[in-house]
Amino acid sequence: MARLLGVEIPNEKRIEASLVYIYGIGPSLAKRIIIESGVDANLRVKDLTEGDLSKILKAVNDMRFPVEGELRRIVTQNVRRLVDIQSYRGIRHKKGLPVRGQRTRSNARTRKGKRKTVGGLKVKLTKT
Repeated sequence: MARLLGVEIPNEKRIEASLVYIYGIGPSLAKRIIIESGVDANLRVKDLTEGDLSKILKAVNDMRFPVEGELRRIVTQNVRRLVDIQSYRGIRHKKGLPVRGQRTRSNARTRKGKRKTVGGLKVKLTKT
């Protein structure tokens, strides 16, 4: 497997699809990087030479987009700032609830986690 920006990218995929494995690079940015570097988009990663990899790396650095560790740090700092100033979004981050206005009564299991059963709420049957 080839390493690019500290990430192992898959050998069997086309370079365009493999670049998406890098945090901060999506499909459209991957296309721009390939056009900028001048590498053939149909090549598989295993067929790339060291020169091709260095061209791709130079193209990523020239575009000056934050990727991988730098981007993760920026996102973490943004969330920490919201929590520190105790904004509504920061409070939602802190509580582990959805941040962008989604309903929580019936959904939001991804953010809230596994259901917690509440004890002591047995319904008593009455005789009539």
